[in-house]
Amino acid sequence: MPSEESGLITVVNPKSPVSEAYRTLRTNIQFSGLDKSLRTLLVTSSSPAEGKSTTLGNLAVTFAQAGNQVILVDCDLRRPSLHTVFGVDNGVGLTNLAIGDLPDKIPLQDTSVPNLRLLPSGPLPPNPSELLGSKRMDKILEMLKSGADFVLFDCPPILAVTDAAVLARKVDGVLLVVSAGKTKREHASKAKLLLDKVNANVVGVVLNNAKFDNALYKY
Repeated sequence: MPSEESGLITVVNPKSPVSEAYRTLRTNIQFSGLDKSLRTLLVTSSSPAEGKSTTLGNLAVTFAQAGNQVILVDCDLRRPSLHTVFGVDNGVGLTNLAIGDLPDKIPLQDTSVPNLRLLPSGPLPPNPSELLGSKRMDKILEMLKSGADFVLFDCPPILAVTDAAVLARKVDGVLLVVSAGKTKREHASKAKLLLDKVNANVVGVVLNNAKFDNALYKY
């Protein structure tokens, strides 16, 4: 079971105001896909340490808690962290599928959260961007979609490497994570510009570490 140190507040304290904020985020994302089906979502940030993986992990939990079958995929093939967050092994994962024969069944790992499965990154490759942009990745994506209601992808910061921009063209929507008091305004603007250049469907921006009024949550 995830601990508080894992960052999964939606698991350890589902009645907290922060957990409620994640559920609100889930609802907003679902409404953003009314005109176009939004089943695959990529989460990235402008720079490192802005909370994208924690945001994605909690968002995935809320989708699963609502009764959806969810697959979480760690596409951060440089500094993967989701296997640590959910306490699973990272020996076999996405990179094994990308370089080997595609099996009939993807080796997903169960998590402690019902309805939520994880595909870790697997061994780190020398060419993450090429792997994510390959036709093999297209086939993997279709296999993942056939096995879940929602497939959520964690990618590296878009200003650091091209991985997120490459994969953004293949998914239904992109969520950009920024951090209050940390993310530079010009970095956020440049990140949005890079996503626009690849015609990514940016469904919204998450502002982490923002102060909120506790009085609003007394009810």
